[in-house]
Amino acid sequence: MEISKCCLLLLVASSLYYIVCSTTVSHDGRALVIDGQRRVIFSGSIHYPRSTPEMWPDLIRKSKEGGLDAIETYVFWNGHEPRRREVVYNFEGNYDLIRFLKEVQNAGLYAILRIGPYDEMQNFTTLIVDKVKEERLLATQGGPIILLQIENEYGNGDIEIQYGEAGHRYINWCANMAESLVSDVPWIMCQQSDAPQPMINTCNGFSGCDAFTPNNGNSPKIWTENWTGSFKNWGSPHPHRPVEEVAFQVARFFQSNGTVQNYYMYHGGTNFGRTSGGPYIATSYDYDAPLDEYGNIRQPKWGHLKELHASVKLMEKALTYGEVVEDHLGNGLTITKFSGDGIVPGCFLSNQNSTVDATISFQGTKYFLPAWSVSILPDCKKEVYNTAKVKTQTSIMVKKKDNAGDQSKDLRWSWKPERLHDSAKGFGNSFTVNKLLEQKTTTVDASDYLWYTTNKGEELMLPLHLLLKTTFEAPLGSEPVVVDLLGLGKGEAWVNGNSLGRFWPNITANPDGCKQCDYRGNFQANKCQTACGEASQRWYHVPRSFLKRGEPNTVTLFEEAGGDPNQVNFQTVTVGTACTSAGEGDVLSLSCQGGRTISSVDFATFGEPDGACGAYVSGGCGSDEAVAILKDACLGRDSCSIKISDKMGTSCAKLASPRKLVVQVTCS
Repeated sequence: MEISKCCLLLLVASSLYYIVCSTTVSHDGRALVIDGQRRVIFSGSIHYPRSTPEMWPDLIRKSKEGGLDAIETYVFWNGHEPRRREVVYNFEGNYDLIRFLKEVQNAGLYAILRIGPYDEMQNFTTLIVDKVKEERLLATQGGPIILLQIENEYGNGDIEIQYGEAGHRYINWCANMAESLVSDVPWIMCQQSDAPQPMINTCNGFSGCDAFTPNNGNSPKIWTENWTGSFKNWGSPHPHRPVEEVAFQVARFFQSNGTVQNYYMYHGGTNFGRTSGGPYIATSYDYDAPLDEYGNIRQPKWGHLKELHASVKLMEKALTYGEVVEDHLGNGLTITKFSGDGIVPGCFLSNQNSTVDATISFQGTKYFLPAWSVSILPDCKKEVYNTAKVKTQTSIMVKKKDNAGDQSKDLRWSWKPERLHDSAKGFGNSFTVNKLLEQKTTTVDASDYLWYTTNKGEELMLPLHLLLKTTFEAPLGSEPVVVDLLGLGKGEAWVNGNSLGRFWPNITANPDGCKQCDYRGNFQANKCQTACGEASQRWYHVPRSFLKRGEPNTVTLFEEAGGDPNQVNFQTVTVGTACTSAGEGDVLSLSCQGGRTISSVDFATFGEPDGACGAYVSGGCGSDEAVAILKDACLGRDSCSIKISDKMGTSCAKLASPRKLVVQVTCS
């Protein structure tokens, strides 16, 4: 996808001159208008501080391959201005916002930049806009940025309400301030029903954005945060959101005249250092996103959504220019047709009943709609996609022992007591005060540790802890690296001076709350959970860029709760097992990741087998022909695709057509 009309390269007197034609961005009540054309936009959130610069190109590439048009990110004031009003800004390392935006541009994607909220709203917003303009990153300058955001969810709940009229005046002030800085790229305000023009108010949430209506007829319908999962909490199970539910809500949004949709998150990443992102939020910010915390493709979520994007894009012209006709059939069944002169019509068939499947007769053809699903017919004839019919492979990720040795036995730990004598500004180790002190000010926001004990007054205590240290060899290969900290108590970890974040493996998740997951019906963060009764976070990401090859690496642990480091070990994360299914006439595709190849075909049967991916045992009709063909096409390769023909099921001829082949392979 090109993000500008033209880019002319001239060679004059041995010097290179670039003339980049600007991209015009506007909007009407139907869609964003880019270079004069209404567009459907799929976007995904990647927060640059929650990964490393070395990871950015790969994350952005996988996002583009997944069918995204744009990357969305917040701008992190806490990281860019670590000391308020000291005017010492940080735009280096994983806070290099400009480099991140240029990586997005280099990939040929658009960018959505969410600025605010900040205590120093005008000062910092102006700083960011000036930096962006200086690097010519606005779309109208030939850059990738097609939308800007000011403030964030101020109108959500009772935040604005408690300020009364002053809150409303503040929102108007924000809008005027933002428009004074940039007037040729649209601004949005999410969860802000009273956003003044020309601000576009937008929707956030798991669901409900299909029914959302902007507050002005000239504003397109935008979903800024479609939560692909949720954040992990210390002491809570792991939240998940099935891809069938995500896809259902996305399809319903576009069926209901939506035209810009963003996944929050597309890659969640890691809360490095002391940047947890909120009270009791764990170090992992995985978010059950299409790209996992380490940057691996999460299947089937990534692939099923990729197919959704392609299906919707086939009817982009109809969605943005066609007239809309809806036919409500009752019991949650709806047919929506987008059509017009000179436009190939596009249709959605939806079943919003959460328990009852249905068959719809439409234009002389019958279509089967599972409960809580949407079918997409880009020509109003052939179904090319259904949100509940997942055809993408399922990948089971495994952690493999470090091939540099069994380091849990080889690691030799040294330790020393660690006093936080430098963390209390101007006070020393301990002191007596007659009042409560503000945490961040007293510790210069350099420590989590500040306790009070009462003894004839209040004495602030910064107690003794342990600093543990050892060296290790970097795991071989290119697969993501994690460190297993089970056995430790609570504290913070570093590798070669780079903070991995806080650790707390000895706090376990509530044993209750993990039950059979049914994606159908209204979704909440606790609906589909795993890891009940287990450590709320055991594994911690060690980005490859933190490691040194061929020389010792140092891991340092600040332990405050008396844990045992003897179980600490490093492992890599990769696809261990892949499963998929396809009907006769369809193409069956399988792939590994991280340089792994398909080493065995474990299971191939026509019909419905017993068990689940990774644990298929029997059922259906085993096909020797299918196994032989799969071995020939797939073994030793990182990916393979074959068309399912009737020849593959000769030994299963007794099964009625159409038959479905279920396959499981091992990657190693």
